[in-house]
Amino acid sequence: MIEISGIFSLDRIGYGVHASSKKRAIELLSKLIANGTESDLNSTEVFDCLFARERLGSTGLGAGVAIPHGRFPNLNRTICAFLRLKEPVRFDAQDDQPVDLLLGLLVPENCTDEHLQILSTLTKKFSDASFREKFRVPKVSPDMLYALLTETLSAAQSPQASSSKTEPPPDR
Repeated sequence: MIEISGIFSLDRIGYGVHASSKKRAIELLSKLIANGTESDLNSTEVFDCLFARERLGSTGLGAGVAIPHGRFPNLNRTICAFLRLKEPVRFDAQDDQPVDLLLGLLVPENCTDEHLQILSTLTKKFSDASFREKFRVPKVSPDMLYALLTETLSAAQSPQASSSKTEPPPDR
Protein backbone atom coordinates (compact mmCIF):
# COMPACT_ATOMS: atom_id res chain seq x y z
CA MET A 1 0.00 0.00 0.00
CA ILE A 2 1.31 3.44 -0.92
CA GLU A 3 1.63 5.94 1.95
CA ILE A 4 0.55 9.26 0.44
CA SER A 5 2.21 11.44 3.06
CA GLY A 6 5.53 9.87 2.12
CA ILE A 7 5.05 10.37 -1.61
CA PHE A 8 3.94 13.96 -1.71
CA SER A 9 3.97 17.03 0.51
CA LEU A 10 3.10 20.71 0.28
CA ASP A 11 6.77 21.66 0.03
CA ARG A 12 7.01 19.71 -3.23
CA ILE A 13 4.73 22.13 -5.11
CA GLY A 14 6.13 24.81 -7.38
CA TYR A 15 3.50 27.35 -8.41
CA GLY A 16 3.74 30.14 -10.99
CA VAL A 17 7.37 29.28 -11.71
CA HIS A 18 9.25 30.51 -14.79
CA ALA A 19 11.18 27.99 -16.89
CA SER A 20 12.77 28.91 -20.20
CA SER A 21 12.87 25.37 -21.58
CA LYS A 22 11.91 21.74 -21.08
CA LYS A 23 15.34 21.07 -19.58
CA ARG A 24 14.99 23.95 -17.11
CA ALA A 25 11.48 22.78 -16.12
CA ILE A 26 12.84 19.30 -15.36
CA GLU A 27 15.72 20.87 -13.38
CA LEU A 28 13.21 22.79 -11.24
CA LEU A 29 11.12 19.66 -10.75
CA SER A 30 14.26 17.73 -9.74
CA LYS A 31 15.05 20.34 -7.10
CA LEU A 32 11.52 20.07 -5.68
CA ILE A 33 11.85 16.30 -5.47
CA ALA A 34 15.30 16.39 -3.86
CA ASN A 35 14.78 19.37 -1.54
CA GLY A 36 11.49 18.10 -0.19
CA THR A 37 13.03 14.92 1.19
CA GLU A 38 14.84 13.97 4.32
CA SER A 39 17.09 11.61 2.39
CA ASP A 40 20.39 12.31 0.72
CA LEU A 41 18.90 12.82 -2.74
CA ASN A 42 20.96 15.09 -4.92
CA SER A 43 18.95 17.25 -7.35
CA THR A 44 21.57 16.70 -10.08
CA GLU A 45 21.20 12.92 -9.79
CA VAL A 46 17.40 13.25 -9.80
CA PHE A 47 17.65 15.45 -12.91
CA ASP A 48 19.94 12.92 -14.61
CA CYS A 49 17.44 10.14 -13.88
CA LEU A 50 14.42 12.10 -15.14
CA PHE A 51 16.21 13.46 -18.19
CA ALA A 52 17.60 10.03 -19.14
CA ARG A 53 14.02 8.76 -19.23
CA GLU A 54 12.98 11.84 -21.21
CA ARG A 55 15.60 11.05 -23.86
CA LEU A 56 13.86 7.71 -24.47
CA GLY A 57 10.69 9.57 -25.41
CA SER A 58 8.80 12.61 -24.27
CA THR A 59 6.77 12.28 -21.09
CA GLY A 60 4.47 15.02 -22.40
CA LEU A 61 0.98 13.54 -22.35
CA GLY A 62 -0.64 16.31 -24.34
CA ALA A 63 -3.02 19.12 -23.40
CA GLY A 64 -0.21 20.91 -21.56
CA VAL A 65 0.65 18.08 -19.14
CA ALA A 66 3.89 16.14 -18.67
CA ILE A 67 4.81 13.45 -16.15
CA PRO A 68 8.60 13.17 -16.06
CA HIS A 69 9.39 9.98 -14.18
CA GLY A 70 12.14 7.53 -13.46
CA ARG A 71 13.29 4.62 -11.37
CA PHE A 72 16.04 5.58 -8.96
CA PRO A 73 18.61 3.26 -7.36
CA ASN A 74 18.80 3.05 -3.56
CA LEU A 75 15.54 4.96 -3.09
CA ASN A 76 13.33 3.43 -0.40
CA ARG A 77 10.01 5.09 -1.30
CA THR A 78 8.19 6.83 -4.13
CA ILE A 79 8.47 10.62 -4.29
CA CYS A 80 6.28 13.00 -6.27
CA ALA A 81 6.48 16.76 -6.97
CA PHE A 82 4.26 19.16 -8.91
CA LEU A 83 5.21 22.23 -10.92
CA ARG A 84 2.83 24.74 -12.48
CA LEU A 85 4.69 26.99 -14.88
CA LYS A 86 3.89 30.65 -15.37
CA GLU A 87 4.29 30.21 -19.14
CA PRO A 88 4.15 26.88 -21.00
CA VAL A 89 7.33 25.46 -22.57
CA ARG A 90 7.87 23.23 -25.60
CA PHE A 91 8.04 19.64 -24.42
CA ASP A 92 7.78 17.50 -27.56
CA ALA A 93 4.41 16.26 -26.33
CA GLN A 94 2.29 13.91 -28.43
CA ASP A 95 -0.03 16.75 -29.48
CA ASP A 96 2.88 19.21 -29.94
CA GLN A 97 1.28 21.57 -27.39
CA PRO A 98 3.54 23.33 -24.86
CA VAL A 99 3.43 22.13 -21.25
CA ASP A 100 2.55 24.14 -18.14
CA LEU A 101 1.68 21.34 -15.70
CA LEU A 102 4.43 18.91 -14.68
CA LEU A 103 4.15 16.09 -12.22
CA GLY A 104 7.49 14.48 -11.37
CA LEU A 105 7.63 10.93 -10.13
CA LEU A 106 10.64 9.10 -8.75
CA VAL A 107 10.24 5.46 -7.67
CA PRO A 108 12.58 2.88 -6.19
CA GLU A 109 14.35 0.92 -8.91
CA ASN A 110 12.65 -2.36 -7.95
CA CYS A 111 9.06 -1.01 -7.73
CA THR A 112 7.99 -1.44 -11.34
CA ASP A 113 4.37 -2.38 -10.53
CA GLU A 114 3.87 0.61 -8.21
CA HIS A 115 5.49 2.88 -10.80
CA LEU A 116 3.16 1.70 -13.56
CA GLN A 117 0.10 1.85 -11.28
CA ILE A 118 0.75 5.46 -10.30
CA LEU A 119 1.57 6.48 -13.89
CA SER A 120 -1.61 4.85 -15.15
CA THR A 121 -3.77 6.64 -12.57
CA LEU A 122 -2.14 10.02 -13.21
CA THR A 123 -2.38 9.64 -16.99
CA LYS A 124 -6.06 8.76 -16.78
CA LYS A 125 -6.87 11.67 -14.43
CA PHE A 126 -4.89 14.26 -16.40
CA SER A 127 -6.55 13.10 -19.64
CA ASP A 128 -9.78 14.60 -18.28
CA ALA A 129 -10.06 18.26 -19.35
CA SER A 130 -12.18 19.29 -16.34
CA PHE A 131 -9.61 17.77 -13.96
CA ARG A 132 -6.70 19.53 -15.71
CA GLU A 133 -8.43 22.88 -15.58
CA LYS A 134 -8.66 22.70 -11.77
CA PHE A 135 -4.87 23.10 -11.78
CA ARG A 136 -5.01 26.11 -14.07
CA VAL A 137 -7.48 28.26 -12.13
CA PRO A 138 -5.70 31.64 -11.83
CA LYS A 139 -6.00 31.98 -8.07
CA VAL A 140 -5.70 28.33 -7.06
CA SER A 141 -3.67 27.98 -3.87
CA PRO A 142 -0.85 25.52 -3.23
CA ASP A 143 -3.11 23.97 -0.55
CA MET A 144 -5.78 23.32 -3.18
CA LEU A 145 -3.22 21.82 -5.57
CA TYR A 146 -1.97 19.62 -2.75
CA ALA A 147 -5.51 18.42 -1.97
CA LEU A 148 -6.19 17.60 -5.64
CA LEU A 149 -2.93 15.71 -6.03
CA THR A 150 -3.16 13.73 -2.80
CA GLU A 151 -6.69 12.69 -3.73
CA THR A 152 -5.41 11.54 -7.12
CA LEU A 153 -2.45 9.67 -5.63
CA SER A 154 -4.80 8.05 -3.11
CA ALA A 155 -6.82 6.73 -6.05
CA ALA A 156 -3.67 4.97 -7.26
CA GLN A 157 -3.65 2.88 -4.09
CA SER A 158 -7.35 2.01 -3.99
CA PRO A 159 -8.19 -1.70 -4.21
CA GLN A 160 -9.81 -1.16 -7.62
CA ALA A 161 -6.74 0.62 -9.00
CA SER A 162 -4.34 -2.00 -7.69
CA SER A 163 -6.35 -5.00 -8.79
CA SER A 164 -4.93 -6.48 -11.93
CA LYS A 165 -7.45 -9.29 -12.08
CA THR A 166 -10.46 -9.00 -14.29
CA GLU A 167 -13.55 -11.11 -14.24
CA PRO A 168 -13.87 -13.48 -17.18
CA PRO A 169 -16.74 -12.71 -19.53
CA PRO A 170 -19.94 -14.64 -18.82
CA ASP A 171 -20.61 -17.75 -20.89
CA ARG A 172 -23.06 -17.18 -23.67
